[in-house]
Amino acid sequence: MTETAAYAGDSSEVRDTETAKKYFDQGWQAEMSGDRMAAISSYEAAYTADPQDANVCFRLAYNLDLLGEEDEALHLYEEAVRQERPSLQALINLAVLYEDRSHFARAERCIRQVLNTEPNHPRARLFIKDIMASKGMLIDDEQEKRLEKHNAMLDTPVTDFELSVRTRNALRKMSIRTLGDLLRVTEPELRSFKNFGDASLEEIKTMLAQKGLKLGQAVEQHQESVKEQVYEQLREQGGNDEMLSKSVNELNLSVRARKALALLNVQTIGDLAMKTEAELMGVKNFGMTSLVEIKEKLTENGLGLRSLDA
Repeated sequence: MTETAAYAGDSSEVRDTETAKKYFDQGWQAEMSGDRMAAISSYEAAYTADPQDANVCFRLAYNLDLLGEEDEALHLYEEAVRQERPSLQALINLAVLYEDRSHFARAERCIRQVLNTEPNHPRARLFIKDIMASKGMLIDDEQEKRLEKHNAMLDTPVTDFELSVRTRNALRKMSIRTLGDLLRVTEPELRSFKNFGDASLEEIKTMLAQKGLKLGQAVEQHQESVKEQVYEQLREQGGNDEMLSKSVNELNLSVRARKALALLNVQTIGDLAMKTEAELMGVKNFGMTSLVEIKEKLTENGLGLRSLDA
């Protein structure tokens, strides 16, 4: 050990700084002359003498990176940036390797560290945009994979599940063949089928619950989607969220009209404006007088019933 050797912090590892400097200088000269293999050999000797020298770590990592030895380069870059004030170039090069491995959060942390030191660093400013875009693409890919998995589950035949013979036969007669089909049918629709009892209903509901699903789920999702579209149209016509959320009782409708709306589970003015004339007229004992009454009340509020093309 040379006279300039020293212990590094609390580590028991001896730092031979003089020997490290000698080999580092040799490596630098070889690198400048274009002899990359000789440079790497000298830098490795310098690293052996003083593995905590950030400059040695960076030059060795950089040259190994150029030779395609990315795993070794990544480890050395990580060593180089552990210093209190790491090289900005080491942080950027490390971020590049992280991004190549789809470690976007780590890459972002490196570039954020560069920008915290030099906010207008041109390469870092461009790179952070690339990283954020890559993170977005990764999220999109993951969402697509989850959707594909979900759709595959919905295509599972109901015969793959342990259902009673009576339940299977009832579903077959109703042309319900997959899990997805069950999501498109409501509980009242199942109950309306001849000889379909509570036991079969509970059997199906339990089976769906185990998959995190429920009867009529697709119907509800479609209705919510339509509702949002209609609400947006109503807002364009002058309606606002406060008015659309008001109870239909505030329209002071006749008893017959209120009973019909209760059968349709219409609770707010927005719910009413989502209905078509055909839907209202399909309710038992709902006549033209009640229809005219409702249309007049909606008109007073700047609204109207949904048209068939909405």
